[in-house]
Amino acid sequence: MKELSLNLLDIAENSVRAGATRVEIDVFDLKKEDVVSLEIRDNGCGMSPEFLASVTDPFTTTRTTRRVGLGLPLLKMEAEQAEGGFEIESEVGKGTRTKAWFKRSNIDMPPLGDLSGSMITLIQGSPEIDFIYRRRTDAGEFTLSIPEVREELGGISVGEPEILVWLGEFLAENEAEIEYK
Repeated sequence: MKELSLNLLDIAENSVRAGATRVEIDVFDLKKEDVVSLEIRDNGCGMSPEFLASVTDPFTTTRTTRRVGLGLPLLKMEAEQAEGGFEIESEVGKGTRTKAWFKRSNIDMPPLGDLSGSMITLIQGSPEIDFIYRRRTDAGEFTLSIPEVREELGGISVGEPEILVWLGEFLAENEAEIEYK
């Protein structure tokens, strides 16, 4: 994929399809450590050890609409090309943790892309899911916790257009505060 934000979107959508009610997403872009990392944890149905062993094979997928699954294999390949690495752990009935990291200064490091847009797309598509998004750079960090937002809203859906606009503005403002100048 051309941007990490699209990898994030794809993997988090896998979590939703796996029945997760909670999806935690961490995106860290640390210049001093020369690393960018993406980690997604969910409490979905998890994968059997047999399926997990083949999940980075592009011809392994649970989808019935196509015979290839490219999200995880592409993420693994992109991470390795950028002198990084890839890990995936899963347990049936417990959930899955996927992590990829990249050498930030490597010429093959994919751009981060529109992380905020990917988060809004996830929230809009699955407003009932407890998404927790953590973003960190050397300049600072912030967290968007949909369970906390939902509590403040007192019954108003986070999928309402006005709420999505507000969430987009919240993400954009916080991203701007911690971006590298």
